[in-house]
Amino acid sequence: MGSTADKASGLANEVAGKAKQGVGNVIGSDKLKTEGAAQELKGDVQKATGDARAAVKDATNKAAAATNKNL
Repeated sequence: MGSTADKASGLANEVAGKAKQGVGNVIGSDKLKTEGAAQELKGDVQKATGDARAAVKDATNKAAAATNKNL
């Protein structure tokens, strides 16, 4: 996956995780609250991965541009 796809998947998992936690709170389901927290955490990790990939890509592009400028 690319950085944008990672960020989008991460956001989707965060939203779904928060929703599960909310439903778990309403119906009193500890299992659903735990699943929601885990899914939200997964989303956080996916977003961080997307941010890291974007940063690496940006740094690589800047280094390539600087190299090409010097040629």
